[in-house]
Amino acid sequence: MPRKEPRDYQAENRQYHSKPAVKERRAMRNNVRREALREGKVRKGDGTHIDHIKPLTKGGSNGKSNIRVVKAKTNLKKGNR
Repeated sequence: MPRKEPRDYQAENRQYHSKPAVKERRAMRNNVRREALREGKVRKGDGTHIDHIKPLTKGGSNGKSNIRVVKAKTNLKKGNR
């Protein structure tokens, strides 16, 4: 069985995380989470996610009317629906 070259995880990470679109999405996620933290809706390490009722990819917004707090398991099961 031929040996494969080991993956360069650091290079993959640098390439992925340096894309402007990725940085913008991460900043939006962080802002929404930070706001919920200030309002007392979430705490660090509480196992919750900020969920978009209508996903951003389907035209949803980061407005308060489209945001809810759900358990991480529920949100990961929901996916992009």
